Amino acid sequence: MAATRRTFLTSAPFIIAPSRAAARRPNVVKFMTDDHGAWALGAYGCGEMHTPVIDRLAKDGALFTRAFACTPVCSPSRATYLTGAIPSRHSVQDWLRPVDSFGPKSRVWYEGLTPYSEVLARNGYTLGMCGKWHMGHDDRAQAGFTYWASIPGGGGPYKDPTFVVNGQTRPMKGYKTDLVTDFALEFLDQRSKDKDKPFYLLVPYYAPHTPFNYQPDVYRKPYEGCRFRCFPRDEMHPWQNEGLAKNHRNEASMHAYSALITGVDHNVGRVLKKLEEMGQRENTLVIFTADQGWNAGHHGMWGKGNGTVPFNMYEESLRVPMIWNHPGRIKPGQRLDPMISSYDFFPTILDYLGVTAAPDKRRVGRSFAAFLRGQKPQWRSRLFFEYAYVRAIRTENLKYIERTKEWPSEMFDLEADPGESRNVIDDPRHAKQRDALREELHRFFTGAGAPPIEEWRTTTTQVMEPYRRVKQEE
Repeated sequence: MAATRRTFLTSAPFIIAPSRAAARRPNVVKFMTDDHGAWALGAYGCGEMHTPVIDRLAKDGALFTRAFACTPVCSPSRATYLTGAIPSRHSVQDWLRPVDSFGPKSRVWYEGLTPYSEVLARNGYTLGMCGKWHMGHDDRAQAGFTYWASIPGGGGPYKDPTFVVNGQTRPMKGYKTDLVTDFALEFLDQRSKDKDKPFYLLVPYYAPHTPFNYQPDVYRKPYEGCRFRCFPRDEMHPWQNEGLAKNHRNEASMHAYSALITGVDHNVGRVLKKLEEMGQRENTLVIFTADQGWNAGHHGMWGKGNGTVPFNMYEESLRVPMIWNHPGRIKPGQRLDPMISSYDFFPTILDYLGVTAAPDKRRVGRSFAAFLRGQKPQWRSRLFFEYAYVRAIRTENLKYIERTKEWPSEMFDLEADPGESRNVIDDPRHAKQRDALREELHRFFTGAGAPPIEEWRTTTTQVMEPYRRVKQEE
């Protein structure tokens, strides 16, 4: 398999081939980026972002305008997508350090929960994972996946990275995003020899996560002369994480972040082109999303939920792209606006594919597949979030954020103040709403079997263990 950079495509290779779909469940390819705010795509309104392939997926499919991660940090968010449980029930409450994610001290932190991928494997799917896993035991296939090409420890350099491929460590030459796609294409090559069995391919790219110190010139070129208007230049937030402060109003960082996303866009195009060549594009559901959002000048900060001290629950930290595309199955050109969460992915993907899982009270989500079928079901008006010592509830126009007593709590009127710049938690005009939201927040987490907020901790190893002692329902 070649491990060199491919020629950059400046336009989408998305051409619908004649139908060759077999009479079986559809294939699925799920792309997931890392630290990628929904705002940072052309399809979501950033005209300067060079993402023609992803934009075409949205144009020819369904784009969710209000999709959120239930937690604004990578490992816990990924575990929620995988299990349908909130972080305080799946045990991955913070990002995993390399020692927790890879090597002799690692383990499967979400053990005891059934991943949706295992359900798919039991229902005849062949599964491949290529990219950032970051939920424990990165060095071995798990959760129903049989093809495994992971980024050990969940991070590392973009240039000449190391992968673990089906149990073997492989130092590689090339650019990480391109190499992840090389492995994805290898998996698809294998599946082209067995067209009678559906496949599920998970492609979790590391980009556009930091570091910002290397991007191939071909991905940087579209931004020569760019003014980066999508990146706010607000005054630096007083809570800004010192390690990320260097990016504030720094156009080199804006250029790097944009180029990393364009690298992803090009590589999504490579996978779509391969599906066309296999005659499987019309029989393949393609999903594009992210583990959580990212602030790049928004609120005067760079980073995600842990980009400030205390940790934050800003919209840009939580909002993610969510695009579903399936020719002939999902009506093109849809912009859907229900509030959906990463904890809804588990029931949705199974519902869409016609697969069922055994009930588990630790899963709190709801399928949004009906919207993809053109229906308009009655939907919720609340979402819930948590990370370390922070929990939050969001309604259509209010957000209440509660922290442990050593940190301030917040409340924002999202209708009057969409930029979340004015904390109205002590405003007597909002007292009744504040008290009602606080009660609802506590009721939700108690009902979900989560421990009280006072038991939370801030470091990875301290955070996980208390949750493993929570009694699990039979």
